[in-house]
Amino acid sequence: MRTLSARGPVAVGLALCLGALTACGGGSSHDRTQSTADTATPPSADGGGTGVPSGEPSAAPSALAGSLRGKTVAIDPGHNGGNDKAPSEINKQVDVGNGHKECDTTGTQTAGGYTEHAFTWDVSKRLRKLLEAQGAKVVLTRKNDTGVGPCITQRAATGNKAHADAAISIHGDGAPKSGHGFHIIEPLPVPAGGNTKIVEPSARLGEAVRDAYHSGTGIPYSTYVGTKAIDKRDDLGGLNLSTVPKIFIECGNMQNPGDATKMSDPAFRQRAAAALDQGITAFLSGR
Repeated sequence: MRTLSARGPVAVGLALCLGALTACGGGSSHDRTQSTADTATPPSADGGGTGVPSGEPSAAPSALAGSLRGKTVAIDPGHNGGNDKAPSEINKQVDVGNGHKECDTTGTQTAGGYTEHAFTWDVSKRLRKLLEAQGAKVVLTRKNDTGVGPCITQRAATGNKAHADAAISIHGDGAPKSGHGFHIIEPLPVPAGGNTKIVEPSARLGEAVRDAYHSGTGIPYSTYVGTKAIDKRDDLGGLNLSTVPKIFIECGNMQNPGDATKMSDPAFRQRAAAALDQGITAFLSGR
């Protein structure tokens, strides 16, 4: 989720450290270098172009049907496909609870041209289908992968308005290509933002998702940020302004060749969605 600036073609490198931290606040908090050397046609958001049949996201096993009935989950697919064409809109400053940041950012992409916004949209749709198969009500922060925004403030408000039992913001990182692996970003308390009460349950959600994602995908813990794939931050509007348990996940480093190959594969994205479903389910069922 390290991102390109919408002000021009020059990507801004950013290695945020809060202890050793990273991410994107509803849009993205990371501004890292995006490679554009490889101009290969990217796979579609629905998962084509890798030789693996895309199909539709598979539903959860029938034995799980109804297990999340009465629960609401908010899914925030990071960034959006039209952001790079609307710099004035996504660069406007918004209040993130303890300062101001851009409304949203463009996100990163692999060297082969597969964009973060397409990745997050595809995984989010797959995850929604799995959660709904268990009876959960699912709300998304955006309706498609061709629009602009919404701002990080609106992304947080979507989960708050829905009184979500759990909320997750899905991203792919844009760290230096030497680093690989995934990490979870959990909120630190920001009293002005109003998130103090959700810090503890968000940590439990983060650990449940971390364990499930690590087991379900085989992606290792991040080698470049966090402790055992857990990072805690207070500079992300999506977490600072949340009044419901919420985390971010950087599903892998899109600048790293190995992570990029996996994330560009629709079969992997299905495994990622299934792992996220398992982690969220474990949290909501108290396991």
